Amino acid sequence: MPPEERQFSLVLALLATGPGLTKAQILSTVHGYSQESAAGADRASLERKFERDKDDLRTLGIPVETIDDPSDPGNNQHLRYRIPRAAYELPADITFSPDELALLALGAMAWRDGSLSDESRRALTKLRSLGVTASDPVIGIAPLVRARDAAFGPLSDAIDAHVVVEFDYRKPGEDAATRRRVNPLALVNHEGRWHLVATEGESPVRKTFLLRRIVSAIKATRATAMLPSDDESASAIRELRALHERGIAVVDVVPGSDAALRLRNRPATIEQPDGALQVHFTDMAVLADELVAFGNEVTALAPPALVSALIAKLSSIEVAHG
Repeated sequence: MPPEERQFSLVLALLATGPGLTKAQILSTVHGYSQESAAGADRASLERKFERDKDDLRTLGIPVETIDDPSDPGNNQHLRYRIPRAAYELPADITFSPDELALLALGAMAWRDGSLSDESRRALTKLRSLGVTASDPVIGIAPLVRARDAAFGPLSDAIDAHVVVEFDYRKPGEDAATRRRVNPLALVNHEGRWHLVATEGESPVRKTFLLRRIVSAIKATRATAMLPSDDESASAIRELRALHERGIAVVDVVPGSDAALRLRNRPATIEQPDGALQVHFTDMAVLADELVAFGNEVTALAPPALVSALIAKLSSIEVAHG
């Protein structure tokens, strides 16, 4: 993974947390560190990588704060890290027109390792992490660039307070959302997306909820939630990685296109003898969203459910844009 992508995930995580994250929490939950941690990477090596990333962010002018643990001051392992939004947000007098926002979004999509100056990297990192988006996605298929999901803060607070929460959750393909009442255990970042690890009712079975599919405000109840285990986050990351290994799709791409470059460079992608690409995914609906962004540069071949999902999404875009 390019350092910029890992650092961007780190910025999102540190902006999203109020009380801050410890180094252990960062290494076990933030995209770019968590995969290596779950794969058994050397802890000292991961810590050095985090320290370099932290220094790079500060060099770019991003205010990474450290907070001492009052009960154990001076212990680096108990330090918490965060980025205060007030010190990071754009000035109130800076605004962008829809066309300017569309160009910024496209610029963020084209971000490549080492291709931008420090000033440009700083600007794009700030714009992406603050959720600067165009009011209308570019030609209906450009992915939105946004910060953490609105549910992150309330869920993080509920986990800290050990209380049961309720929210409306809409699964892919469902017209209406379903009310869920869960015991929140952990928030983990996998492939740049935040997931809630939780149990429902009396069942001990862990479930993961993609935060972007929560379509209501989080309601904290007075009921006490079960306490998370010590390896809750690491266990969830392992399960998500296992899902990613099992999820396999086959797509055809236009040679030399952006789709060919990006999909060929995805982890574990295999090019078949006929030129088609075998790619892995964790969530088929999320993969469909990614593929539709490439327009006619990519054609889904398998599984059939992905082919149907992609056709439906492209048809809806065609209808929306005449």
